[in-house]
Amino acid sequence: MGYIILGICIAVALFFFIVNIRDMNRFVVREYTFTSDKIAKEGTFVFLSDLHNKSYGKENEKLLNAIHEVKPDVLLVGGDMIVASPGEGNDTAKAFMHTLAKNYTVYHGMGNHEYRSDLYREKYESMYDEYSMPLIEKGVVFLRNETVFLKEYNIRIRGAEIDRKYYKRFVVRHMENTYLEEILGKSDKECYEILLAHNPDYFRQYAAYGADLTLAGHVHGGIIRMPFVGGIASPAVRFFPRYNGGLYHRGDADMIVSCGLGTHTLPMRIFNPAELIVIHLKPACKDA
Repeated sequence: MGYIILGICIAVALFFFIVNIRDMNRFVVREYTFTSDKIAKEGTFVFLSDLHNKSYGKENEKLLNAIHEVKPDVLLVGGDMIVASPGEGNDTAKAFMHTLAKNYTVYHGMGNHEYRSDLYREKYESMYDEYSMPLIEKGVVFLRNETVFLKEYNIRIRGAEIDRKYYKRFVVRHMENTYLEEILGKSDKECYEILLAHNPDYFRQYAAYGADLTLAGHVHGGIIRMPFVGGIASPAVRFFPRYNGGLYHRGDADMIVSCGLGTHTLPMRIFNPAELIVIHLKPACKDA
């Protein structure tokens, strides 16, 4: 009996090992469509998040080819494209983003890794500058509590760089209802508002602020995903995070939480392939 149990344990462990290897090295394309009478012109947006210096094929050719096939009008980056670890070169992320910058309009939000590498320069030295400055020179716009208005679409894109206390582990810290307006200014009710907000925990505040569509990541799909349950854990060391991957609604507001494109610290993805998100935004049909 003992050998049977041991054999079953080995078989189960081998199965999960194979699933993890598979899901660590593949990505899927997920598409979403939203309509609004605020949107003036149809557009296709690609959303990237949590690459963490990962490469799919030589020089990320598989990921680049998938993006090229979509032919997006705009690229939106949710942050954590790098790994904030002392001495980390992040050459893969730099090269990938440099290629994108040569081909597309790119708006880059801040993840906790970009934020941390800039905030703690005594630890990370020039990591953030080495990543961001060449991209800025190529036209990438980093949205650090800033906004851009795409007039032809009547879409406003905001990038929320929330304080480090909102990334603490184990619990979700309280966020005042006025906080987002303090860092971002008032929302614009006359246009379609897209909010790049890396941490999805604060969807209630994002929706109340006035974001029509929030784009988040950070949770890596919950690392392990199970049917009817979703993600099991978050990088903040919390089990069964409420917002772990997919599409969520709150009143008229929507939020997409990307399962991300890479991992860090814990190299694990089980039943949880990486995601390339494609978003189609369309004007609402007018009644005749």
